[in-house]
Amino acid sequence: MRHIVSGKTRICGLIGDPVEHSMSPVMQNAAFRELKLDYIYVPFRVKSAELGQAIAGMRALNIRGLNVTVPHKVAGVQFLDELDHLAEKIGAVNTIVNDDGVLTGYNTDATGFLQALLEREIEPSGKTAVILGAGGAARAIAFILAERGATLLILNRALELDWAEELARRLSETFNKKVEALELNRENLAPALDKADILVNATSVGMSPTADETPVPADRLRPDLIVYDIVYNPMKTRLLREAEAAGASTIGGVDMLVWQGALAFEKWTGRKAPVELMKREVIRLLKRQV
Repeated sequence: MRHIVSGKTRICGLIGDPVEHSMSPVMQNAAFRELKLDYIYVPFRVKSAELGQAIAGMRALNIRGLNVTVPHKVAGVQFLDELDHLAEKIGAVNTIVNDDGVLTGYNTDATGFLQALLEREIEPSGKTAVILGAGGAARAIAFILAERGATLLILNRALELDWAEELARRLSETFNKKVEALELNRENLAPALDKADILVNATSVGMSPTADETPVPADRLRPDLIVYDIVYNPMKTRLLREAEAAGASTIGGVDMLVWQGALAFEKWTGRKAPVELMKREVIRLLKRQV
């Protein structure tokens, strides 16, 4: 049955720049239809200079919920009324909920990343995780892994090493344990991976249209390593293909994408998200784009 938009329809959406590539509209609108909810999800391209106005507009227009993507996850925090404990620690949000004009920020990137591990019965506590990258996604991932009890090492390219060092300092202070940041190169990667239980690629290396690239040489992968690549286009990156060939356990970026969206859906609607349906819709769209 076709959904008829009316004055009662509740609005959710995405703010970022750009937003044209987002998988969220197809995933969220499919979930609303499945549960017969009178909701609609719309992407909004918002420039950085207009971010404060956009979030104020959420309150003024009674928009129920927003996802927040690049480049607004950190900058958006200052315009909110409240943060949940994890978003406050991370210093970044990807989900906003509007409760009668009170705007609360959450970070379902972090919890979505973790959920994809837990559904495979992988518990980070006591494990050593090597994170490649230090951007917004890496920040969320690092905090949730540290909170869960993992030991961390962050590797980032030389031009942005200061980002990794700042993130490592913040993690060390927050969790009162040493987190190190090093330049991402073969010399540092080899000994890091020798000690790692979990490898997370939180960079864009291997993302379409440069799907032939990988941040890790195949000879550094091994069977007892868990390799988690948050790139979701292509669904199976070169890193994941070579990790599988080495016998490693692998998790692709579609899992994190779907779980962060499902957890946002639940915060907006109060209903359990149809996770498998959302995943099918994302995979269908990605296959059409090949």
